[in-house]
Amino acid sequence: MTATLFIFNTNFLLMARVDNIGLAFQNYYVYIMTNKGNTVLYTGVTSELEKRCIQHRTKNYPDSFTAKYNINKLVYYERFGNINDAITREKQIKAGSRKKKIDLIEKENSNWLDLFDTKVGTD
Repeated sequence: MTATLFIFNTNFLLMARVDNIGLAFQNYYVYIMTNKGNTVLYTGVTSELEKRCIQHRTKNYPDSFTAKYNINKLVYYERFGNINDAITREKQIKAGSRKKKIDLIEKENSNWLDLFDTKVGTD
């Protein structure tokens, strides 16, 4: 038996599937993407990292910042179990300087490789 559970909070709505095993764990991601030359950085938050990266890569929203600046390479992400923690972290990263973002990326991904093909969907 599978059911859908809605959890309401003043800041968000969490919808999770419940099955015979119990409550499914929901992941949330804060991520940084860039363009081919690594000259433009974009920080975002999502519950579906693979889907969101594909939306950026295919310019699903043609008038968006990421479409305009050809943001298509995932260079950094963090996983959270709580949406509020993810949003707080996203705001913290966005408030930081470009240098802080670069340092964060280079600590985990010094060659600025596209993590989409090697990491997304495997963790």
